[in-house]
Amino acid sequence: MISALPPRLAFVDLETTGSRATLDAITEIAILRVEDGREVGRWQSLVQPGRLIPSFSVHLTGITNAMVADAPTFTDLADTVSQWLDGCVFAAHNASFDRAFLARAFTSLGQTFDPKVLCTLKLARVLYPGHYRHGLDALIERHGLICSARHRAMGDVEALWQFVQGIERELAPELIGAALKRVMKVKKTRRTALAT
Repeated sequence: MISALPPRLAFVDLETTGSRATLDAITEIAILRVEDGREVGRWQSLVQPGRLIPSFSVHLTGITNAMVADAPTFTDLADTVSQWLDGCVFAAHNASFDRAFLARAFTSLGQTFDPKVLCTLKLARVLYPGHYRHGLDALIERHGLICSARHRAMGDVEALWQFVQGIERELAPELIGAALKRVMKVKKTRRTALAT
């Protein structure tokens, strides 16, 4: 089968203490790596966030303060995360959320994080404009995806990979390719006029 997808993808999901990357922290990370349309590996870890997990986050994810008490910090995991993401397009649902948390975590270590990004939420909106909702719960329901643990990082990543495999089976590569061009726009660099 001809694929319109980038040859190397890293599907990523984070669970966090809240929704603000500037104030909250990562509690779990999962990465599922795909090369040439095949899963080549997966990795996950709980993360010690360095702060208490609020009750609303515990209720949503099931990740408790006791579960992360002895977990590694992001500092401990940064090299491993970098290795898993190396050379891949960063794929996530509502990717700006996950990317912002990882960018902040890497920046705190003096490292940059600026991958090429594929947002599966944007991709779903472009490919299925007739549908009103495109959140992960809606995709799971609409496409019959199996999610072993919703709001746990690996469960959500597995559902994203299933979604992408499904669109490759049901849609023409040309349609997927055109949608990818729309959602993976190359960042424009700001041009400064030269004074003469």
